[in-house]
Amino acid sequence: MISRHVAVIGAGAAGLVAARELRREGHRVVVFERGSRVGGTWVYTPGTERDPLGIDPSRPVVHSSLYKSLRTNLPREVMGFGDYPFLPRADGSGDSRRYPAHEEVLAYLEDFAREFGLEELLRFEEEIVGVGMADERGKWKVTWRTRNGGGDGGREEEVFDAVVVCNGHYTEPRIAEITGIDLWPGKQMHSHNYRTSEPFRDLVVVVIGSATSAVDISRDIAKVAKEVHVASRSYEVEPLGIQSGYDNLWLHPMIEKAHEDGKVTFLDGSFVGVDIILHCTGYKYHFPFLETNGIVSINDNRVGPLYKHVFPPHLAPWLSFVGLPWKAIPFPQFEYQSKWIAGVLSGRIALPSEEEMMEDVKDLYSQLEASGVPKRYTHNVADSQFEYNDWLAVQSGSRLSEEWRKEMYSETIRKMRARPVVYRDEDIEETLVSQAHEDFTKLPLHR
Repeated sequence: MISRHVAVIGAGAAGLVAARELRREGHRVVVFERGSRVGGTWVYTPGTERDPLGIDPSRPVVHSSLYKSLRTNLPREVMGFGDYPFLPRADGSGDSRRYPAHEEVLAYLEDFAREFGLEELLRFEEEIVGVGMADERGKWKVTWRTRNGGGDGGREEEVFDAVVVCNGHYTEPRIAEITGIDLWPGKQMHSHNYRTSEPFRDLVVVVIGSATSAVDISRDIAKVAKEVHVASRSYEVEPLGIQSGYDNLWLHPMIEKAHEDGKVTFLDGSFVGVDIILHCTGYKYHFPFLETNGIVSINDNRVGPLYKHVFPPHLAPWLSFVGLPWKAIPFPQFEYQSKWIAGVLSGRIALPSEEEMMEDVKDLYSQLEASGVPKRYTHNVADSQFEYNDWLAVQSGSRLSEEWRKEMYSETIRKMRARPVVYRDEDIEETLVSQAHEDFTKLPLHR
């Protein structure tokens, strides 16, 4: 097998498992991390950006979007990497709940980095400012600047055989477009800059969104706000109007218009005077450091063209991405993608020709268009994640997705939709838990 010199951008969950798999395959790895510790988006910081909407391109960027009360929305058994289960700590410390708080996930990732000796690969406080092709032989020049004490050091650069992009996609906010918002006198912010409910005390708040963060944050705010009104495009699960268990939380269809007098009207004709609008509307893929001469682009949040969400056909295998798909169990999928990338770079696994990969990409785009799926949902793998993971597993010679993991995930999603407030504190089918823990005891590493 061929050993390559590989740069990994980011030391979150994706970057850490990519580094491990690359090194297992015999590659020489450097992991660049702009922060001072591993964990990526799982590193909580109370600090927020000066632009509450997060759309000013000149703003100093805060990487993490964690809010203080966040708990995982998947059981810990499901979340863990394949050979390093996410179990309660043996000494009884930490958060042993099945759906733990974010601090426990960060501790798991820190343990993972220590267990596999990844610290020696990490370069902290080195922010990537440029990634581009160095020459015609497929080499890549990586440029970074050292962040020291809040200031910026000088720029340095190094040439690598390959680059694996693992910088996450929960930092650059997407904002809902609202008619009349320019003349509306209230305040706006994005959930990227939400940390605690206290700034919303005694206010009337509109929360835009229907995903997990909108559900969690709206209920967090409802503890202290005067009124919370959730505007959602999808409200099949809960009926519109006042929400069960609350006297200050309402569900509405989407906003129709914001008005100069401070009111906001919804598509059903109802209206309310509002102090602040909170956008829980997701994020954009963002690679400001990447220069590919237009070969890779982002169009309506579609990163492409990418073969299987990972390799740009024209630049494969020297440029790859880990972690773009969403609506999936993230950590195991990062691991499957990383095993594939590592094997391709070593020559153990062969990719199809550039023409065949491009044809596959075009077929995917045609299928999405024929099914009426918007371009911005290209990387949504909610209905195909296990099929995708198993395809990756076959390519890399890895174990297929466990049946208990699939069933536990499905059970969790059903409960989440039916009982979004309390599902985290409900029991999981005991047979599935037993199967998971039986599998864990067979692993060479048992946390």
